[in-house]
Amino acid sequence: MKMVYEFRDVQFMSAVQKTTILRAWVRFLKSGLPFEQFTKALYDHLIQHCSFIAHYSRAGFYSHYFEAGDSTALFLSQFDSRGPCLSVEYGDRHWLSGDYEDINQGMIAEAKTFIPSLLENAHRRQKTADITVATALLTKHGISAEAFHEMGSADHPPAEASKTSQEPLPYR
Repeated sequence: MKMVYEFRDVQFMSAVQKTTILRAWVRFLKSGLPFEQFTKALYDHLIQHCSFIAHYSRAGFYSHYFEAGDSTALFLSQFDSRGPCLSVEYGDRHWLSGDYEDINQGMIAEAKTFIPSLLENAHRRQKTADITVATALLTKHGISAEAFHEMGSADHPPAEASKTSQEPLPYR
């Protein structure tokens, strides 16, 4: 079912421009958040009317929010109708009032269809990235992931520090 919006013209954005941005938003979400679908108009709307800071450039903003899974999940939380839709950068709902309330509410409504699968993908990507980093750190210190797992298993709890190592050193 296609949602119909009646946007209003405001000083810095016409109803037609709002419609164009909402369509770009839906394409971006529907296609899985690729940079190629992150249009300049969408970026401009986010930084000018959705309480996001610019991050120096469209590419910088994209890198900040869409390369790491945790950052993507944070970004999406602002548009997730299952939560409070607080600005992730300012912690308020100011972005949902005033001249751009209509399009911003439309962005939340349209995101509802896509956010669950986008969040699942973001969490999966973050888990993979975290495991890759953890494995690299273990390798750096000459420990295999299997050996580390064995060290912390229920059958082999990590050794407790000896009582002498817990006592303070005498003051001399």
